[in-house]
Amino acid sequence: MSSADATPSSAPSRLSRSSFFILITGLLANAIGQAFIFAILPPLGREVALSEVQTTSIISTSALVFTFCSPWWGRRSDQIGRKIVIVIGLTGYAVGTVIFAGVFALGMKGILSGWTLYFTALFFRCLQSSVMAATSPGVTAYAADHSSRAFRTQTLARLGTANSLGVIIGPVLAGLLAGLGLLFPLYVAALFTLIAVFTVWKYLPEGEFSGVARKRAPRLSFLDSRLRVYLLSAIGTFTGFSAIQQTLGFRIQDSLSLSGVETAQYTGAALMVSAFFTLALQLSVAQRYAGPALNLVRMGLVCNLFAASFVALAQGLTGLIIGMAFMGAGLGLIGPAIAAGASLAVSRDEQGGAAGLITACPAAGFVIGPILGGALYQLNAAYPPIFAGIITFCVLLYALKSRVINIAPED
Repeated sequence: MSSADATPSSAPSRLSRSSFFILITGLLANAIGQAFIFAILPPLGREVALSEVQTTSIISTSALVFTFCSPWWGRRSDQIGRKIVIVIGLTGYAVGTVIFAGVFALGMKGILSGWTLYFTALFFRCLQSSVMAATSPGVTAYAADHSSRAFRTQTLARLGTANSLGVIIGPVLAGLLAGLGLLFPLYVAALFTLIAVFTVWKYLPEGEFSGVARKRAPRLSFLDSRLRVYLLSAIGTFTGFSAIQQTLGFRIQDSLSLSGVETAQYTGAALMVSAFFTLALQLSVAQRYAGPALNLVRMGLVCNLFAASFVALAQGLTGLIIGMAFMGAGLGLIGPAIAAGASLAVSRDEQGGAAGLITACPAAGFVIGPILGGALYQLNAAYPPIFAGIITFCVLLYALKSRVINIAPED
């Protein structure tokens, strides 16, 4: 047996402080960049005369690519190492963001327009997604390698705070930077990510899977009975969330009669509120919770039902913000619980594969949610959150009927 195939008899009880902050740097840069995209893409699409469906389908189609690529990158991290996979993902995100912004710059100048602009933007966003899909599986598997099962939920919840902080900071920065031009936030996001690439490459220890590549990594399926409830809960949650999130900018702009820059600022504020509650629940509940992960998933789904109801019935900005607050609370419970539950349900040499599948689930939700949300919005502004509520209710019923997955013994 090669040194790469051997696994240590016991995992460190906790991820080291230095490694934690390095991983946080990468996740935070990625999250800020994504928050920029979500805040400015609706007004940016209208700026270059793309329809609501065209704009949201860019997110949906690239999310489909992300869904297929993320499990592959997770298995690759089992073979070639977590660190190199994280670096590849961050580099792809930085380079792809610059190209994506460049495409829209050509659109704003009239060099590209109509369907040519749409398909060009779609192509480069999908190419970016295929590479940036490496980051989260690599980070999640690295954290799982270096934390014992007793601390797995707390460790992954702590890492989840990076995404929440990114979504809190991102909209604020996007609103400020958008005053210098709608594309300026994207260039700043690329710079942040390149700094993260250097930090990870220079300072993150190689980890346990850094030797000779394995011949074959375990291949897990979306239908794996050990993971099914977590995967379905994640896909359902993010299908509903994306339908609301990706039409939020349109609804705010139409209801308040705002300009493109003002829409980015108001949408960013609503997303910031959501992220604040995500962070609050991660810090106050998820990091202190020691029971079955599935119970946190169920509680989060109930929060999301309230969220969909408030957004559907909202008559102004206040109702939308209350709904996004409930949505954030639900995600704060569901995200860490799903990652931890899946990690605890599989063996040590399946961690990369499980992390890849879990990372693919939010993207899978963004395949259908945004484009269907955009189509429903054109019929009635309340239809996207109603659709989200129906999806969430169905997933909650399944989660309530599912049993808690037995924790596999430590390898």
